[in-house]
Amino acid sequence: MKSLAIACALMLGVLCTPCSHAAPHAEVKEVMLKDLPDFPGKEGLVLEVLYPPGSTDEVHRHDAHAFVYVLEGSIVMQLRGSQPVTLHAGQSFYEGPNDVHIVGRNASTTKPAKFVVFLVKNKGAPILTPVH
Repeated sequence: MKSLAIACALMLGVLCTPCSHAAPHAEVKEVMLKDLPDFPGKEGLVLEVLYPPGSTDEVHRHDAHAFVYVLEGSIVMQLRGSQPVTLHAGQSFYEGPNDVHIVGRNASTTKPAKFVVFLVKNKGAPILTPVH
């Protein structure tokens, strides 16, 4: 469980690269991990993410289907080749297995944002792959 929490933290860029002004770290909590027997070799993972004010992600990909639902606040998401999208509570976002997530951040520097991520991925596969 502890290694999954570390992997989730990496997924959301909380271990940022060295910089002179580090952004606040996201808080990630695993809600559920479940084998999907109707989809051989696949599993579903549900995460709850809290972005403190000013929090940002590193550039990454998931090699999974990722469904995001914003619970509180506002977040900015952008996939390579697309325009950034600002999402508010009650809105959703989709990231496909081949997408590169180039922007993921709290839209506010003063208020937190909370969202849920549901991933459908290969069983045992890493949650995220950093893209440099």
